[in-house]
Amino acid sequence: MKMNKMMVLAASVLLLASCAGGGGRPTFGDNEYPVVTVGTQNAASQATYPASIKGVQDVQISPKVSGFITKIYVKEGQTVSAGQTLFEIDNATYQATVRQMQASVNTAQAACNTSKLSYENSLKLYENKVIGDFELQSATNGYESAKAQLAQAQAALASAKETLSFCFVKSPAAGVVGTLPLKVGALVNTASVLTTVSNISTMDVYFSMTEKDALSMSKSGEGLGALPAVKLQLADGTIYGHDGKVAKMSGVIDPTTGTVQMIATFPNPEKLLKSGGSGAIVIPHDNQSAIVIPQSCVMEVQNKKFVYLLGKENKVVYTEIKVAPQNDGKNYVVTEGLKVGDKYVVNGITKLNDGMEIVPITPEKYQQKIDDQAKAMSAGDIVNAMKK
Repeated sequence: MKMNKMMVLAASVLLLASCAGGGGRPTFGDNEYPVVTVGTQNAASQATYPASIKGVQDVQISPKVSGFITKIYVKEGQTVSAGQTLFEIDNATYQATVRQMQASVNTAQAACNTSKLSYENSLKLYENKVIGDFELQSATNGYESAKAQLAQAQAALASAKETLSFCFVKSPAAGVVGTLPLKVGALVNTASVLTTVSNISTMDVYFSMTEKDALSMSKSGEGLGALPAVKLQLADGTIYGHDGKVAKMSGVIDPTTGTVQMIATFPNPEKLLKSGGSGAIVIPHDNQSAIVIPQSCVMEVQNKKFVYLLGKENKVVYTEIKVAPQNDGKNYVVTEGLKVGDKYVVNGITKLNDGMEIVPITPEKYQQKIDDQAKAMSAGDIVNAMKK
């Protein structure tokens, strides 16, 4: 007997639940349907866009000279500073060139010193009228030529030293070292890419917004500075711990995809974000005057959504609506098809037909009728109802 009572109770609960939903309604013996007047309320939603993550500066490191790699001073993932040496290329030949150029400078310097003495001596003799203008001019020209040769030798030495410095490949910026595809002993040239150094203190997150969303934002008068802080959903589904800010928007719509590229910047103090990663940008929207209706009162036919509005003489009108793409799984934010003051049916919509006349009642009265009917139903009524 106790088991039978429990089964009856469970059956009544299931029956009442099916009646209370949008798909059915209790049999009141009349044509009463619950009707609600459209109003506005605050509605918070969010839009999600696929995104790719890049460092604010990704620099490919290539040598300026050819040769064999003799040393690698860093490891993959290591943080380096600007000017830090990353690789060393065989430089014996370049060191010999520097020594050779240094010897040329020494020779030119000695020749210059000798020419200077000759010029100074000729100048004194000229002042004493021992030699004439020709001899003085010859000494002057010899001294100037010696100085020019010295300057040329010094420039060649500076060039040789600079070329030698190219054998020590340094990082042009602070950042994190990427992959090291080449090992010690590899022959490289100016076209070889030794690694990539990424500045990941701040990350640029690239995403594309649809033309419709970008146009809506522009019409609303919201510039980039007015956009709220955005969040980054990581590849594992978690939300990144720091908010970002939309910093740039392309002025050109991609004709292939119909989207506008946007860039949001995120701080990366923990170095959690890596250049080349992926995720999704989450942009919150706060609508202060949104029309929000339950999903249970909406019928969907061929990807279109409809509600039953209460028209003249209490006849329902089958009306198409459009809703925002984002929702919380229980309600829709209506963008077209409803206005403040409209009245719509919230329960029993599967029993309605376009133009059908109803008796509108409040949802509270509708619920009271459900409760009263449940109290009056016997176990046999419940069993018969479940058979239908």
